[in-house]
Amino acid sequence: MNSDEYQRAHQQLLERVVAETRETGGATGLYELSERVLQVMATVPRHRFVLPEQHGWAYVDMPLPIGLGQTISQPFIVALMTELLAPGPEDAVLEIGTGSGYQTAVLARLARQVYSLERIPELAEAAAQRLQELGLANVAVRAGDGCLGWEEQAPFDGIIVTAAASDVPEALVRQLKPGGRLVIPVGLPHQTQDLQVLEKDEQGQVQVRSVLPVVFVPLIGSF
Repeated sequence: MNSDEYQRAHQQLLERVVAETRETGGATGLYELSERVLQVMATVPRHRFVLPEQHGWAYVDMPLPIGLGQTISQPFIVALMTELLAPGPEDAVLEIGTGSGYQTAVLARLARQVYSLERIPELAEAAAQRLQELGLANVAVRAGDGCLGWEEQAPFDGIIVTAAASDVPEALVRQLKPGGRLVIPVGLPHQTQDLQVLEKDEQGQVQVRSVLPVVFVPLIGSF
């Protein structure tokens, strides 16, 4: 596709994401996306985060394979999870599961600093290079066990997990600031999972809210 075709496809994708947000609002309680999230979704070039042979599908609202058994998430889910996390311009955010770096790029345009962990070194290295080429200097990517979080940089204003955990890792809850949010799919691999939002209050108590059935690749690591 040429640049005009990418632009048209990107616009059609945004329209689909807006429509799907409205359609699922009864379940999520969220009928529209904020202007901040919409603007960023319109800015991040998704075709830069997919394999060359997938470029023709980059702006279709669906997950795509990125190699090594991993996927880039459906844009609607990226937008929804970002909206649920609600990162502010002064926030430090932890992402578990860098993948190709698409969700990372979205977060980087909304938060002060993004720390992203990827268990597959090849993906972590490629994503870091891609994000650097896009001029996103407020991102740190490293290979590591996402279940353990990033203790040296904790606590975080928000944590987002882009792989499904059978249980919420305690390390991530511990590394969340009071007043912060953790957005995570919870459930067994290769089955429908439950997208959850955990909110920690000022006393350190955690409230959990179920949002939507989802399907993610499994979160692999030690708890």
